[in-house]
Parts: sequence; structure tokens; C-alpha cells
Amino acid sequence: MIEKKTLRRSIQALALAGGAAIPLALAVPASASGPTPPAGCDGKTPQSGVWLNVVAQGMRSSDGLLAVTVYEDNRSKFLAKGGSIFVHRVKAQKGTTRACVFLPKTGVYGIALYHDENGNRTFDRNPLPQEGYGFSNDPSTIAGLPSFNSVRLRVPKTNLTTRINMKYP
Repeated sequence: MIEKKTLRRSIQALALAGGAAIPLALAVPASASGPTPPAGCDGKTPQSGVWLNVVAQGMRSSDGLLAVTVYEDNRSKFLAKGGSIFVHRVKAQKGTTRACVFLPKTGVYGIALYHDENGNRTFDRNPLPQEGYGFSNDPSTIAGLPSFNSVRLRVPKTNLTTRINMKYP
């Protein structure tokens, strides 16, 4: 509990400062109350305040874009045309490319990446993949596409990071 004498001194100091302390108190950055999303974080639901940092490792080149596709916890929509809830594209960086996506809420998601080296915004295949790709949890893709169970990623709080190793044909 604040003593009356201490409170009085604080009010007097504030008055002597001409109220200058008030704007300073209001200028406290939002990060003081919680984490702030990185610049460039994108998604349909930024107001949710939940984001995931995605780190694609083993990028072959800096050509084109990295597409980060987010799927809700529904195996029937995973990798289905129109089944994703959001696709975010960032400039590719050889070695490691970082991206940030807003999620609707905490929960379980599936993340699929592809390195769109030619920048045509399509995952090129003929019928096998022609561009690099990766999935959350780095499941094996030797026998074909991974199951949704193998890519399910639990996101219990905001500002988590997942690392995904890229695979190239």
C-alpha cells in the first residue's frame, strides 16, 4: 500500500514536471505487455494475436518465393484444392528463409511449404515434384505424401517457432 506522503510527493513531482511523465507512461511499447509479432507477419486473422514463426532450412537458392500453407486440424482438407486456410509467400533466401503467419487461434495445424523458384505461384510437378517442399514435423516423403497425422503441429501459445527441412527432387 502506498503511503499518503509518498503519493503526495509523486503528485508534486508530476506537477513540477508539467505532466511530462504522462505521455512517457502512455508511450510504453506493446511488447511490455506481451510479445509483438515480427515485421511481415501475415494472415487472415492478425487480430487473434496468435502467430507461428516458420523457419525453412536447406533452401537451395534465393530465387523465387517460399510459400507457407496453413491447414486447420481436418485431415480431409489437408493438401486438397481450396483446403488451406491461408497461404503466405515470402522472398526465398538461400540456406534459411523465415516467415511468420497469424493463426485463427491456438490449436492444431498442418504446415506445408514449397520453394516456388520460378515465382509462378504454383507448386510445379510433372507428375513428381519439380520444386522443393517440406512439412511440419519433417515426416518422411519417400513413399509419397505424408498423412495429416504425421504433420499435425500443436500450437498451444503464440510466438512459437517450427523448423522445417526442405526436400528437393
